[in-house]
Amino acid sequence: MKIRSVLLGSAAIAGLSTAGYAADLGVVTSLDLCDQLGIPGLNIASSDNCLTVSGNIAFEYDVGDFYNGVGGNVGDSAYGGHFFRDDPKNVKPTFPGADGNMDSAIHKFDWWLKFVATSSTDFGPAKAVLKIGQNNWNQGNNINGQSGTISVEEAWVGVGDTTMLMAGYKGTIFNTGDDVPLDWLGLFNSSDVNTGVGFNNSITNGHMSIQVVSSAAGNGISLEGGLENLNSSNGSPTWSAVGTLAYAGNNITAHSSLIFNQNSNWQLHTGFTGSFDKLKVVAALAADNGTAATGYTTWWNALASASYTFDMFTLAGSVEATSANEWGVSGSVSATVSDGVSLNFGGRYFTNGTNNVTQVQAGISAAVTEAITLSGSVGAYEGDGTTPQDFYGIGKVSWSPGGGFSSSASLEAHSTGGYKAVFTASKSIK
Repeated sequence: MKIRSVLLGSAAIAGLSTAGYAADLGVVTSLDLCDQLGIPGLNIASSDNCLTVSGNIAFEYDVGDFYNGVGGNVGDSAYGGHFFRDDPKNVKPTFPGADGNMDSAIHKFDWWLKFVATSSTDFGPAKAVLKIGQNNWNQGNNINGQSGTISVEEAWVGVGDTTMLMAGYKGTIFNTGDDVPLDWLGLFNSSDVNTGVGFNNSITNGHMSIQVVSSAAGNGISLEGGLENLNSSNGSPTWSAVGTLAYAGNNITAHSSLIFNQNSNWQLHTGFTGSFDKLKVVAALAADNGTAATGYTTWWNALASASYTFDMFTLAGSVEATSANEWGVSGSVSATVSDGVSLNFGGRYFTNGTNNVTQVQAGISAAVTEAITLSGSVGAYEGDGTTPQDFYGIGKVSWSPGGGFSSSASLEAHSTGGYKAVFTASKSIK
């Protein structure tokens, strides 16, 4: 059955929720069950199930002269600009371009819908979860565009309260949190691995899984374990065994996760976040057994970060390192000068033992109304070799009128000729 038919049918049932219609049809459309189960959000209830609907739609359009990261070689002007060639992590900037002409464009359109049906059992709430979505994006510059197709992102069932059994197609229980640097700009390697600490080898997790999570021990402690990536390859079974020990309480969150697969590859991720009055600290470590291609027998990536808040401003600093003789530092000063107006200044440095890159940036953010925020930054990069210094400026207006809707427009321009204009709009369903 098409999802549109399901939604229209649900809306029709909800519209017939008077006592007379309910009696005639034998249907209960009140939200009593959802209230009893303590489930907030957009709900449709019967006598047996509470159906919760959530989702998000997001659109982004980028245009200008910049390297869009698909196809070609780094620094190939035929692909709309250059990376900053002496940035050892290829982090920033993804432009400037070569000629200043408008010859790059990217549009992205992403959406997802999630349906959770919950009912009551003697063992605890029973759930059936279905999440579908589409990551639809296309890139210009005569590079083959890529369009996402509608796919099932989650489809699983579970039952339990303090201890829950889950089975089906779902995300991993391998925890990679508690590793975000606290300073304004963050760290170079951390940004390069999608913020945090990263790995050298690759292990498939999630997907078809059998998982058990339990908080029955109390005191903020949870234990999680399971088998993930249950599939086959060339007639042989594939699997990943995952275990996580986590704690949340007393202004502290911490975890340690380990994953091991059928090829004897393993990954470890552990992190700690603690808030102690005006002091906040983060520490994280990722490690794995490396890959033969890179020659690492054991790989590790660690970071530590701390911030301290005074009356009007916050000082923050971070440090990172990897087993590949890479290390970096960063720091920032943030001040609230008046209601809705803040100033930020930050810098960061990274080296791989041969090349290095330095960035400094200053910015201001002002909430001009309850819905509109203006922000602007200026900064510079400098690396080794023949690459010139790069100075840049960024301006952005953000609009959040409420109802889960938000939009923004920004412009970034570099002294070497590259620039990018970005428009975004999104709406969430909760």
